[in-house]
Amino acid sequence: MEKYFENRLNKLNAAHELLLNQKNEVELLPNGIFERYQNPVLTAAHVPLHWRFDLSPERNPFLMERLGVNAAFNAGAIRWNGKYLLAVRMEGWDRKSYFAIAESPNGIDQFRFWDRPITIPQTADPDVNVYDMRLTAHEDGWVYGIFCTERKDPAAPEGDTSAAVANAGIVRSRDLLNWERLPDLISTSGQQRNVVLHAEFVNRKYAVYTRPQDGFINVGSGGGIGLGLIDDMINPVVQDERIIQNKHYHTVYELKNGLGPAPIKTKEGWLHLAHGVRNTAAGLRYVLYLFMTDLTKLDRVIYLPGGYFMAPQYGERVGDVSNVLFSNGWFEDEDGRVFIYYASSDTRMHVATTTVERLVDYVKNTPADGFHSFKSVEAINQLIDTNQGLY
Repeated sequence: MEKYFENRLNKLNAAHELLLNQKNEVELLPNGIFERYQNPVLTAAHVPLHWRFDLSPERNPFLMERLGVNAAFNAGAIRWNGKYLLAVRMEGWDRKSYFAIAESPNGIDQFRFWDRPITIPQTADPDVNVYDMRLTAHEDGWVYGIFCTERKDPAAPEGDTSAAVANAGIVRSRDLLNWERLPDLISTSGQQRNVVLHAEFVNRKYAVYTRPQDGFINVGSGGGIGLGLIDDMINPVVQDERIIQNKHYHTVYELKNGLGPAPIKTKEGWLHLAHGVRNTAAGLRYVLYLFMTDLTKLDRVIYLPGGYFMAPQYGERVGDVSNVLFSNGWFEDEDGRVFIYYASSDTRMHVATTTVERLVDYVKNTPADGFHSFKSVEAINQLIDTNQGLY
C-alpha cells in the first residue's frame, strides 16, 4: 500500500507541475480587436494538491480526493507589486464558493495559487455563499473587494429551498492577505448581486456601479447598469442611484446587463466592460460588450458599439452553465496593454489581451446598434460602399 501511495502521489505531482508550467500561445487569426489564447489560464485542476488531498498515507492510504474542486472562474484581477493577480471564485464539490488568489509572472500562464484561500470574515448574519469578487485599488489607499453575498430568503414559502437574497458584500485590504469586512451594501432598489466600485472619488464620494433587480433570478423592473454614490464605506448607503445603461429589446443585453470590472480611464473617457444577457431556446446566453462614459459625467454614455465585443466560442460554450462568458477582472499594464480575464460557462478562466488604443478605436468607430434589421443591412452596405476599389 505504501508503494501504491508513493507512486500515485508522484504521478499527481508530475501532472500538476506539467499543467502549471504549460505555455499559453495566441490563437490563430485574431480579429484585430483582441487576442485570445489557446489554453485556459486556470481550471479546477490548477488547485494545489494539499487543498484537495490528505497527503498522509496513514489517514488516506488510497490517496483519495477529500475536498474536491468543481470549478475556478469569475475572477477579479489586479496588477500588484509587479505581479499579475486573480481573485478567483472557487467552487467546491459541495457547491459552496470561496475566493483564492492566483499569481502569474506574465499574466498569460504559469498561474499558481497562494498557499491558502482568502478567509472572508463573517457578519452577524452569516453568508451562505459568496462569489464574483471585483477588485478595485481606490485612490483612498485601500484595495476593495466587492462580491455577491447570498443568503436563504427568509420570506420563502415553507419547503422552498432555492429562494435566495443577494447583496453586495464588501472587504478591504492593504496587502491582499488580511481582509477587513465592512457592512454589506445598503440599497433600496431591490437585490444587488453585481456591484463595482469606481477607482476615484466623485465629488468626494465613493461611486458604485450597480445592477438592481427585483429578485434573485427575476430581474423585473431592474436589470440595467446603475450608478450611485456612497458617503462612507463604513456605512455604505447608496444614494442617488440611477440607471446609466439600460437593457433594450432584441439586443445582446435584452434581458439584463451589468458591469464587469471597474472601468479603465483613458484620455477619451472611461472604458467599461459589461455583460449582456438574452434568452434563447437553449437558455440564457451571456456575452461581453463595451461602452464608454464621459470623464467627468460618469452617467453620460458617449460611445456604445452595437453587438457584442466577445462571445463564447468552441469549447468555451460547454460547462456547468453553458453558453456563458463572464468577466469581472481586467487591468491596464504600464505599457498600455490590457489583460481581460474572463470565465467560460461557469467552469474555467481565460485571458485575452489588447491595448487601450485598440479598445478606444473599437468603441469610437464601431457602428451603434440601429435596433432594426433594416439598419443592420444599411450599415453593411455603407461599409461595402466605403470599401469600393479596395477588394
